[in-house]
Amino acid sequence: MLTRKITFLLFLVLAQSAFSQQDGYWDKERATTKEIIVSAGEKITVKTEDLPMGTTEIVYRITILDENQQMANSLSSLLKAIPDPSGISQGAAGAVFLTSKISGDDKCKYGIFSSNAFAKEYKEKGKTDNACLFQNSPVNKEARRLSIDKSSCLKTGQEYLWFGFESMNWIMKQKIVLEIVPWVDNKLNRGWTLENRQTIIRQIKASDLAKKMLNADDFSLCILEKMQKRYKFQEFQNLLAIEKNKAFKDFGNACLLEKPANKSILTAIRLDAMQYFKNRKYEQAIDLLQTGIMENGNASVLDYNALGQYYLYSKQFDKALKALKEGESKDESELLIQLNMAHVYLLKGDYKKAKEIHKKYRGQNVTPTLSWKARTQFDFDDLRKAGFVSDDFDRILKLLEE
Repeated sequence: MLTRKITFLLFLVLAQSAFSQQDGYWDKERATTKEIIVSAGEKITVKTEDLPMGTTEIVYRITILDENQQMANSLSSLLKAIPDPSGISQGAAGAVFLTSKISGDDKCKYGIFSSNAFAKEYKEKGKTDNACLFQNSPVNKEARRLSIDKSSCLKTGQEYLWFGFESMNWIMKQKIVLEIVPWVDNKLNRGWTLENRQTIIRQIKASDLAKKMLNADDFSLCILEKMQKRYKFQEFQNLLAIEKNKAFKDFGNACLLEKPANKSILTAIRLDAMQYFKNRKYEQAIDLLQTGIMENGNASVLDYNALGQYYLYSKQFDKALKALKEGESKDESELLIQLNMAHVYLLKGDYKKAKEIHKKYRGQNVTPTLSWKARTQFDFDDLRKAGFVSDDFDRILKLLEE
């Protein structure tokens, strides 16, 4: 039983480590480790190594050593046991774990500054107003974690921090060891900050297809997601304009492929086209359906029916007939196709062909709950509202009464 418990606990630790490492990593290569000698009573400032792009957290450790003391373990080596920053924020225990096991008797005050100008003011004038963190109580060792969401010291794109130290030994010099290890978020490390993502979203929404859509959010997010996987932000920015346009087009086409993940995008395009149609904006309805659905090979029988209907209302009867016949070739049993073909023939003046279709299907339902006759009546009423006039409407309705 004990063995099982140990195995289970080990599994949890390994699982947490594996999961966390997918989100980010401790960048030991870009860590700061500096041994600073501070003269008696002196103030000094230290600039960190450059923080890597995507830094969202840092852990730092300050240790005051006597002259002959050496650090037992580096901060980087200790962080191997903590797979993600949350392990340090579990109360005081995490900080105690990271604190150096040895330290000298001397103490110092310290502050952290987000700019060289603020650090310079501290060194020259002792000004701490602009410190994002200031430890006024002297310490001989300290370990803390700073995160981008909880500390003003870290901001998106922050390249450096400045640490300021004031020796509390007014007779002898001090030896201070400063260690800083950044936590790098994998996604942000690729440069895809909130601001950069918003920039790309605006560019996507300015594309031809997105501008035709009433709501292009899902489409834009799909392209952005593919772009983040393919490029670092700066890589994309460095592309030529023609290369960027091709990338937008290729990713857009991929987002329009018929598959479960993209179903909501295609549905949105169809609904937007239908809304244009209802608003009597036939050209926009046709353009959106053609660009977003038909040209990408995603057209269903009902898409051909919708396209035929849009052409019909725009009085492009031959194009309407062509679209409807393409739909019929896919499924000749779809009665909405047959009914719209009857409307086209009727409005083209071919009453005979229209009559044949109506006589053939008048006893059937076009949907599970809507009869051929009821749908014909609805369509004729709507065509009249759209400005179509034909005495043959009443002739067909009388035929359906027989």
